[in-house]
Amino acid sequence: MTPEICDSLSTVLEEAMHEVVQTCINQVPQLHFREIGIVKSVSPGIATITGLAGVGIDEMVRFQNGIFGMIFDIEEEYIGCIILGDSSALSAGSEVERMHRVMDVPVGDGLLGRVLNPLSQPLDAQTTPWFVERRPVEREAPPIMDRLPVTVPLQTGIKVVDALIPIGRGQRQLILGDRQTGKTSIALSAIKNQRDTGVICVYCAIGQRGESVAKAIAELRETNSIAHTIVVVAEAENGPGLQYLAPYVATAIGEYFMESGRDVLVVYDDLGSHARAYRELSLLMRRPPGREAFPGDIFYIHSRLLERATHLRKELGGGSLTALPIVETEAQNISGYIPTNLISITDGQLYLSPHLFQKGLLPAIDVGKSVSRVGGKTQLPAFHAVSADLKLFYSQFEELEMFSRFGTRLDEHTKKVITHGRRIRQCLKQSSSELIPVLDQIMILLALTNGLFDEITEESVYEVEKSLRKAVSEVPTDIVRCILDGKPLSSEDRQGILSIARTALTKCQGTSQAPL
Repeated sequence: MTPEICDSLSTVLEEAMHEVVQTCINQVPQLHFREIGIVKSVSPGIATITGLAGVGIDEMVRFQNGIFGMIFDIEEEYIGCIILGDSSALSAGSEVERMHRVMDVPVGDGLLGRVLNPLSQPLDAQTTPWFVERRPVEREAPPIMDRLPVTVPLQTGIKVVDALIPIGRGQRQLILGDRQTGKTSIALSAIKNQRDTGVICVYCAIGQRGESVAKAIAELRETNSIAHTIVVVAEAENGPGLQYLAPYVATAIGEYFMESGRDVLVVYDDLGSHARAYRELSLLMRRPPGREAFPGDIFYIHSRLLERATHLRKELGGGSLTALPIVETEAQNISGYIPTNLISITDGQLYLSPHLFQKGLLPAIDVGKSVSRVGGKTQLPAFHAVSADLKLFYSQFEELEMFSRFGTRLDEHTKKVITHGRRIRQCLKQSSSELIPVLDQIMILLALTNGLFDEITEESVYEVEKSLRKAVSEVPTDIVRCILDGKPLSSEDRQGILSIARTALTKCQGTSQAPL
């Protein structure tokens, strides 16, 4: 046999062997490895597991009946797991599978207008929302060098907030007060006022009654504010695991829009329920209790949540995430454990007084106990010019009014201060269903600070306000553009607005049947 024939035969044999090997490989079934553990015990909201040696904190697992869980505690002999569902459906001895990924959430514009639970399952009887990607619910807060100062205002449409305790985009402003004082109403008003501003809103209900959540969602739908809002709900009927997870899910959703260069407002309603859910989980896991039975890291779970609210540098998108956490006080005790923790984390607080609420002074914001540590830096220059001294004057008025109740004879100057202060208080009253644009607020406050309201009775303040708001359309376009562009008002522009206000006041006095 010639060498050429031998070479050709060897080539044919190699090709044939290669085809045989490939056929064998294709016929071998693909092997999928699964890590399976066993449920050792089940308690309300938690389960202990054995057999998952390589699992990590915050990693997801799945039980036999499809319920998900999140690893919460790792000990030498067992693993503690939060049950994200109905724990009564589980029993000891059932299998649990490791999912090899940390707890994450889908994000994207497809979530806008939807009502979801913390597992992103729809609660609004619609299909599963489409999403762009999945993001872990726990992330590190942006470092200091990635942040910009908070300078852009977040208008709430509430006069007393925008004028005296302003909020900026990227700020963390706490809302606290006793139950039934209007905390949720202020947060919902802030959401509704962002309808035409391009700000994305996330409303996170934690441990609320189903009736209250349904009422809030219905209010957003009635005002067509649900279109720019994502609602994350963990009701009181849900387990503590979902309540603990809810605010982190809402923040992760908001961070997607923030890193895309958009402005986001997140409302946490409320973090007192969140703290109690975490305390329940920790005690079931036999973690040592501290003050009021809360675990030692209760401050950390809220600080790592709220520190994610910021204003990013332009190189990183330039977006912002504003946080409005809500917490309920007991018997007006703002020095409680959880309220003081949140006060020290946030950039200011809005305190709602039950006494003001009972008197009908709504919104019942106690100006003396409320503060914004960012302050006038977030206000438009024209707005800041007309409201800069208003808070100080109002606080002085409240002290003088209390002093005057003792029947002391007052001089004329003090009487004028009290009269002017009462007009301020009456002017700051506002219905929760009424949102006032920034130009209208500037017109009203400019007339107020220049004493135009001192000439009328307290009962006529609301009617005069409506006349002033109608007169805003008469303000020249160049002045309106100057205000909205963030430029300070000149003395001529101020006098021009005051002239329009005086004319509107005169017309109102002429057309009113009752004496002003």
